[in-house]
Amino acid sequence: MEGRPPDEQDLIERSCNGDAEAFGALVRIHQKAALRVAFLVVRDRAEAEDVTQEALVKAYDALDGFRTDSPLRPWLLRIVRNEALNRVRGRKRREFYARQLFAESVPGGAAPSPETIVVADSSRGAVLAAMERLPQKYREVLFHRYLIELSEAEVAKVLGIPKGTVKSRASRGLARLLVLLEAEGWDLQ
Repeated sequence: MEGRPPDEQDLIERSCNGDAEAFGALVRIHQKAALRVAFLVVRDRAEAEDVTQEALVKAYDALDGFRTDSPLRPWLLRIVRNEALNRVRGRKRREFYARQLFAESVPGGAAPSPETIVVADSSRGAVLAAMERLPQKYREVLFHRYLIELSEAEVAKVLGIPKGTVKSRASRGLARLLVLLEAEGWDLQ
């Protein structure tokens, strides 16, 4: 293909034939650009690195659909951008649902005072932010158990794990959550 170094064309052809080392060489050529694209969307370096890695794995899995007469770089960067956009959409969706689950209902339909709203929003925001920093295995148990208010048995069925695992992860997750909140200055004693 014109405009593409001959060695890159060879790497593309070898990658499409299942050569993982050749694909690794292509990744090294395009990794910086992929990372920049991911960062422009997610705005966080660590998350951009995760997104880039996931996108590159998806690209490798999708090589059989790549047209070798097309340029690789735009195809690869489009996969990275789509993965980053999906990550942002997922984050916004989780935040929306968490806010909905945390929404405070006032008995009798009375409107809460502005002070109550500010304190409640601040508390919810801190808890949600701390939950996002927990490892996924704890976060998903706490989310299902306390935000969706499922029983331990229901959480076990939804997540496909034993009930005892739900119990231990909930306990460990709550302990970690408390540590995170206390580190941010919340007095929980």
